[in-house]
Amino acid sequence: QVQLVESGGGLVQAGDSLRLSCVASGGTFSRKPVGWFRQPPGKEREFVARITWSSFNTYYADAVKGRFTISRDNAKSTVYLQMNSLKLEDTALYYCAAGPSYGSSSNWHNDQGQVDSWGKGTLVTVSS
Repeated sequence: QVQLVESGGGLVQAGDSLRLSCVASGGTFSRKPVGWFRQPPGKEREFVARITWSSFNTYYADAVKGRFTISRDNAKSTVYLQMNSLKLEDTALYYCAAGPSYGSSSNWHNDQGQVDSWGKGTLVTVSS
């Protein structure tokens, strides 16, 4: 497992942009699939985006596709989530996640049990 620390959350208006960062420590970041989940108020935690460790392929939830971009910088052990055109429904606690080294994240949208490291979250609030 790795330790994950998110930052970059805040209060923004609808239509604004925000970039979240997540720094990993204590493990081999470059060999781990990483991604983002979120938990809206009163709802279950849900998958947002992920990026593979091998080919840097990216995948997104339908709700954020075309607006959010996930990327990683292995030299900095950091994963980012660029969020554009934010909507009220993007309001949530955003969690950084990592899977086992050399592991797959292909089922993260269905099975959060495949995640073995979680950050504590950063709050994003979108106002009208």
